[in-house]
Amino acid sequence: MCFHLWIAGLLLSALAGAVEIVVPDDPVVTLFGHDATLCCSFSPDANFSLDELSLIWQLTDTKRLVHSFAGGQDQLANQGRSYTNRTALFYDQLPRGNVSLLLRRVRIADEGSFTCFVKVQGYSSAAVTLQVAAFYSKPNLNLEPNKNLKPGDLVTVICHTFSGYPEATVLWQDGRGNNITENITTSQVANEEGLFDVRSILRVVLEPNSTYSCLVRNPLLRQETHASVTITGQHLLFPAVALWVTVGLAICLVILLVALAYVCQKKIRQSCKEERERAAREEQDEGEGSKTALQPLKNTENKEDIGEEID
Repeated sequence: MCFHLWIAGLLLSALAGAVEIVVPDDPVVTLFGHDATLCCSFSPDANFSLDELSLIWQLTDTKRLVHSFAGGQDQLANQGRSYTNRTALFYDQLPRGNVSLLLRRVRIADEGSFTCFVKVQGYSSAAVTLQVAAFYSKPNLNLEPNKNLKPGDLVTVICHTFSGYPEATVLWQDGRGNNITENITTSQVANEEGLFDVRSILRVVLEPNSTYSCLVRNPLLRQETHASVTITGQHLLFPAVALWVTVGLAICLVILLVALAYVCQKKIRQSCKEERERAAREEQDEGEGSKTALQPLKNTENKEDIGEEID
């Protein structure tokens, strides 16, 4: 891209008859921790010598020195500490007018405007804007509470994503893709590196088989990452105490039924035994009664026989 800008600068210089600096109109977007190239170029004369070139890169607002080149070599004695061992020029392309700056391991603090000053017989300058970006991690979703849930409970769904830049746009959707805008709280806090940790909280009344999605968008990188959670019947559990009480009652009921069956069976057996004993006694009593009734008849017969004998 810098080479194309240099060609454009060469054409513009040829048309205007003067040295002009060419820089990109749009900001240079670089990922956090990667290297950035701040493009700047001019069209040198045919007999151009590097000894004629004086180049300064500095911050536009604070004028802090980022990189300097003069007399055919770097001049870094006054370079800002935060740029030590992080800057370089494309030395093999300097004779062709490419004075772009390489900035290594870009930080959030590097974001801003850099001015390119070029002096070759004449003096010119132009500014380049650097924007830093970082992708957000895939969100994590958590429920609070995360157990003992039942329909009608107020549930907090927490969406958490890390280490992105710039600030994200957070959107919540239900299972039908409808935007959920009520009862949402989102906070974005920069960590030590300047990257944002995002925490978005959704509060909803629990319904069975409900899906909630958290979408995190990085507007600069056009990134969209999301995560979803579906609350189904498997989450709608009895409370632990109620579950144990239910199990205990069921066990007690089984034991009671077994004991009742045992008692009933024992009572039935005892009743049958008593019935048999009563029946046996009745039979015995009937037999003894029959013998008593027949005995007098036998005595009468004997008396008649005795009488006959007396006669």
